[in-house]
Amino acid sequence: MDENIALTETTYYILLALYNPAHGYGIMRQVEELSNGRVHLAAGTLYGALNTLCEKEWIIQLPYEEGSRKKEYQLTDYGLEILMKEIERLKELVHNGEMVLGGIRE
Repeated sequence: MDENIALTETTYYILLALYNPAHGYGIMRQVEELSNGRVHLAAGTLYGALNTLCEKEWIIQLPYEEGSRKKEYQLTDYGLEILMKEIERLKELVHNGEMVLGGIRE
């Protein structure tokens, strides 16, 4: 695995939302909720990202009933590993920022 992966905010939130299986609309709602309304996913953006994440094997599409329009997705073990590495990378960024800036507050 590439140790230098830096996720986009959208990818980070999609992976986080898929810790528990979800369908497209559920993912959009979860991402908006987790980001306190900052990140809004359009359907085209979401489904393009889901296809890419499936190709990378970070998520999988779960089996669905024939004729059903709801496709559910779930984080894979590899995707969880990617997500955990990103969390560690973000913690390091915050730590370094706090270390350099010391007690500076707005």
